[in-house]
Formats: sequence, structure tokens, C-alpha cells
Amino acid sequence: MDAVLLALAAVWGAAAGLLIPRAAYRFAVEPEKPWRTACPAGHPLTGPARGWLGPARCGPCAAQAAPADPATPPTPVPGTPAPEPQTSPAPEPQARATPESAASPAPEPRATATPTTPTYAPTTLAPLVTVLACVTLAAATGARPELVAWLVLAPVAVLLAVVDRRVHRLPDPLTLPLAAAAVLLLGGAAALPGHAGSWTSGLLGGLALGGFYLLLFLINPNGMGFGDVKLALALGVALGWYGWPVLFLGGFAGFLFGAAYGLALVLLRRAGRRTGIPFGPFMIAGALTGVLLGALAG
Repeated sequence: MDAVLLALAAVWGAAAGLLIPRAAYRFAVEPEKPWRTACPAGHPLTGPARGWLGPARCGPCAAQAAPADPATPPTPVPGTPAPEPQTSPAPEPQARATPESAASPAPEPRATATPTTPTYAPTTLAPLVTVLACVTLAAATGARPELVAWLVLAPVAVLLAVVDRRVHRLPDPLTLPLAAAAVLLLGGAAALPGHAGSWTSGLLGGLALGGFYLLLFLINPNGMGFGDVKLALALGVALGWYGWPVLFLGGFAGFLFGAAYGLALVLLRRAGRRTGIPFGPFMIAGALTGVLLGALAG
């Protein structure tokens, strides 16, 4: 049963993770700018959910990038005349070498530019990270009802981390539905037998962590974005599900991871003390750490 559960979690993580690059590309825009509706080559993004769901490369770009088989002739279209056979012209006789022509160097061949297909924003490890997160959560939680909530929330959390890392932004269309989904999914898990958490403590945890981040935002708006406050609501619900110790541990781990990353940048002279860093990925990593420990202890 454990092997089947891990396999299902891996398949789910892979399927959801492959959809992240396109969504991240569309969401990763500067504030006050509309979400992207076309690929880098200008092709409209179409597909399920108004083009938000789909492979990383759109159809025209994928067709352009596909190598053509020279051995396979093109399929003729009915009603069009067959192409005339092309004949190669007879080779021209070579001019006899003269002293002047022998002394001059041969012209170098002109470089031919190889057409490239525009791709999405820098390729990430989002699909692999999603698979690892889902498998780890399944291994720690086991066949308990809350595992469904973790598997649904994990891909959205990875998507938020990718977008925040690229443009230092946590979009409302992701953070607010994530918080609502955490409340609803864990509420459903609490109504089923065999769960290892408390929906009430989850709600209180969301309010507590969200209120704490709101206080930090009011004290120093330049150091804490309001998107972090909205993300803290969902993470607080997930952490509070396993109780207050897990909430404190996961919240503290996020600050610890962020501080370690900032210190590493300073030591490597890649950032200064006042350089802003995207804090969302570290909040999510800290919450994942807390949820895993809470699931193992539950």
C-alpha cells in the first residue's frame, strides 16, 4: 500500500509540475502589468482554463522546434498541382588560375544564422521539486485524509515560489485561493475518520501567522510585502493543523532559511545588507518542514 501511495503521489506531482512553467511564465510580470497572454514568439496561449493550463511550449513553437524528416516527402494537399521537378544547373567551368587569383585568399564562407525558437522564462526545476514535495508528503503523512489537501496545495505553493523568485511578487489569484483551499480541504479531512490534526487549530493558526506577518508589514513595509501576509494565511492553516508547536517551528524555519540565504549572498558579495530577496520561497520551505515533522509525529 505504501508503494502504491508513493507512486500515485509521484504521478500526481509530475502531472501537476509539468503545468507550472506556463503558469509561472504568465504570472511572472511586474506589478501593475497585465498577465501574459502570448508566448515569447507572440503566439496566443490557448488551451484549458483560457490557456493557463498546458505544456511549457505552445503548439506553434513546438511544431517549429520539431526536427523535420528529410526522407519523408510532404503530404500533398488535394486540389493543388504537383510541384515541378527541380533540375540542378550544369556546373560552370572553373576559371584557369592566374598569378593574381592564386595570390588572393579564398573567400570565407558566410555564417548562416540558425533559427531558434523562443522559449519561456528560464527553465526551472519546478516539475522535479513538485514530485519530490508530493512524494515526501505522502511518505510522511501516509494514507490519512489530510494527504489529499497536501497534494492539492503543494503544486500551487511551488508555483508561488517560482513566481516570487522571478519577479518578487505573490499574485492574489494564487495566494487567496490557496488560503481558501487550505481551509476547505482540511475541513473536509477533519470530517473523515483517521485524520491526525485539528481544523480549529488550523483556522487559529492561519489567523495567528497572518496577523504576525501583518504586524511585520505595518512596522516595516519596505522589508515585508503584503503578498507575504496573504501567503501566511494559507501556511498558517496548514501548520496549525498539527498544533501550535508545529506552527511556531514552521514559521521560525522560514525566517531561518531566508536569513541563511541572505547571509550567503552577502558573504559571496552578491548582495548587500539592504538588498531585497524574495521571501515567499523560504516561507513555503519552512511550512513544508513543519508539515512534514507534524505528519511524522501525528
